[in-house]
Amino acid sequence: MIVVAAVAYGWWVVGAHRRRATWPWWRTLSFVGALALFGVLQFGIVGVYDQMLRWAFVLRLALLFFAVPTFAAIGAPIALLRTGGPARLADAATAVMRSRPVRVLGTAIVSPLVALTLFCLLLTPLSATIRESPVWAVAITVLVPVLGFGLLAPLSEPGLLRSSTFVTAEFLLAFVELMLDAIPGIVLRITNHVLDGATVMASGPAWFPSPLRDQHLAGDLLWFIAEVADIPVLISLFVRWQRTDRREARAVDALSDDEMDALTREHLQRRR
Repeated sequence: MIVVAAVAYGWWVVGAHRRRATWPWWRTLSFVGALALFGVLQFGIVGVYDQMLRWAFVLRLALLFFAVPTFAAIGAPIALLRTGGPARLADAATAVMRSRPVRVLGTAIVSPLVALTLFCLLLTPLSATIRESPVWAVAITVLVPVLGFGLLAPLSEPGLLRSSTFVTAEFLLAFVELMLDAIPGIVLRITNHVLDGATVMASGPAWFPSPLRDQHLAGDLLWFIAEVADIPVLISLFVRWQRTDRREARAVDALSDDEMDALTREHLQRRR
């Protein structure tokens, strides 16, 4: 996956330069950072012990869901595909990004519920089954970053502008998300019994914590990461609000005096 993504992105950067289009270096650096972080999560200590330790599993899951998609979204691979990639593939990607499911996912109304549902699974016995299964490990590796990218990428899409009222509502819901995302981590941290039922201590190095201490460490990590991860979402919403405000301002400036008077009368009549 890392090699395929790196080759594709690099090929599209070359294609953009051939078409005399400027592509910011910092976007490329951000995408490389996403791939590097993905590699560390796969082959580093977290990837080695995630089936035995709750904190490693939770750390890997949270970073695959929050951090890797954030760096990838900043790298703007879809915009790069439109700039330097094959036309058919670019059209297909544009159609997907403008489809109703993606547009629904790319709102601050749905994304908090998706994140909350995902991490609430850590409070159930299903968490141990998923953590100890090699099949689920592969599924998490592939599906969780894709899901996180699907939630975050639409926020930066220029073609998916909302009304200022809708964006204001998204801001309010994003602040609510700050509290909602913390709930699973808090529950893991303050609960004094093992929630997933896996009370047998994993065999491993002497530094392995007890099952309950392992759960508390997982709660600390999830609580911290979930709170920090909301920052790029708030920044993205602020950027979207700026775009929407500029678009609506240009639309108002383009109106003639008669059109403005008619619009004002219509607004006053509605308020009656």
